Order: sequence, then structure tokens, then C-alpha cells
Amino acid sequence: MKLRDLTVMITGATSGVGLSLTEAFIENGNKVIAIGRNQPVLDDLQQKFKANVHTIQGDLSTRGGIDSILQQVETNFSSIDVLINNAAVQYNYDFFESAEAIFQIQNEVTTNLTAPILLTALLLPLMENSATPAIVNVTSGLALQPKMSAPVYCATKAGLHVFTRALRYQFEKSKVKVFELMLPLVDTPMTRDRGKGKLSPDDVAKKLINGMKKDRYELYIGKVKLLRFLVRWFPFLAEKAL
Repeated sequence: MKLRDLTVMITGATSGVGLSLTEAFIENGNKVIAIGRNQPVLDDLQQKFKANVHTIQGDLSTRGGIDSILQQVETNFSSIDVLINNAAVQYNYDFFESAEAIFQIQNEVTTNLTAPILLTALLLPLMENSATPAIVNVTSGLALQPKMSAPVYCATKAGLHVFTRALRYQFEKSKVKVFELMLPLVDTPMTRDRGKGKLSPDDVAKKLINGMKKDRYELYIGKVKLLRFLVRWFPFLAEKAL
């Protein structure tokens, strides 16, 4: 796949993996539509990259927020070449002990799963105007083997993983390419106090771009390659590891 002179829409573009993806795609000669909740950071992106970025402030945790983002995209763009569904939130809680869990569940499910599905469906008409359309869904190794402390996050990533595969089957006779970027523990604000040996967001961005250029539709990054092997052949070890 050619990754130059494209319009790339990235959700969760203001920090972590999303920010590194934004910078990498711009450095490769593309225009980025950066979606994020933090207006000051979006302003900084606009100041840094000028005409190479178009920023949209919005909240993917509600249907109203999703519709507002879509309206702004449709107003300003007649086509989109690449949609990268990267935005996600993770809450760690125990259902028996956390009174806040009931309020966090909908936010987590809508942001991580409902929003990518809706964006894919509703932006498809704009993507069909592209000569080389592509969808990238960012998932996690936790889609293969869940961890105890984040049951809803793991469920949403597993759902997005299955959705991505099914979507690829639907689109195999179309021009739309469907990629999945399955991540290990990455050094982002969401994982600030978790684990060791984290992959850098810049490394993730490089691996995605290289994989897309080679039309590698399923990209298992870093330690996820080992986890995938364990889940298939030694599931008890995968369970113990998580």
C-alpha cells in the first residue's frame, strides 16, 4: 500500500500511540485529521504541523459526540483514505468492590468498541471516494488472553478483534483494506504505573507504517507474538502470564 499524499483520520491522536501515529504519517507526506478530547494539545498540534493537520475536538464515549465528529469531518472533507480507530480507555476495577464500575462500563464499551464500529460504517461513503481506502483497528494482546483487573477493556478489545476479521471477510472483494494492529504493553499515559519492558509509541508507529506498506493485515507487535503462540499451543501458560 502506498502511504503518501493521503488523508488519514486518527482517533485518540493527542497522546501515546495516537500522537506518534499522527507525527509519523505527517512525516511520511500525509495530511492527518486528528481527533482528540484535549483542546490545548490539539491546538499545539495545529501550531506545530500547520496545514498538514486538521484537528477536531470531540468525545467518542457518547453517540452525540460521535455524531458531532462525523458532522465536522463531512463538512471539511470529501474523501478519507485511511481511518485509524486508536482511541481507547481502560478502567481497572473489581465488580464486587467498585461502586464506580457501573458508571464506567458504558464509557469503556462505547469508546473502545461502539465508536470504531460506527465510524467505520458512517465514514464508508467518504472512504469509497478514495483510490486506496484502508481501515486500521488498534487492539491489544488482551483480546487473546484477558487480565483479571480489566474485564470490560479486555472484552471490548476482543470484540474489536473479531469485528476486524469479519469486516475483512466482507471487504475482500472491495478496494478497502482492513488492518489490525495488536499491541503489547506500550509506554503511554494509560500505562504509566504498569509493568516493565514497555514498547515505545514511536516504535509502534514505525511498525504499523512498515506493515501497511507490505499489506500485512494482521500486525502482532512485540510480545504479542509470543502471547499468540502461547494461547494457541500452551493456553495454561498464557493464563498464568496474565
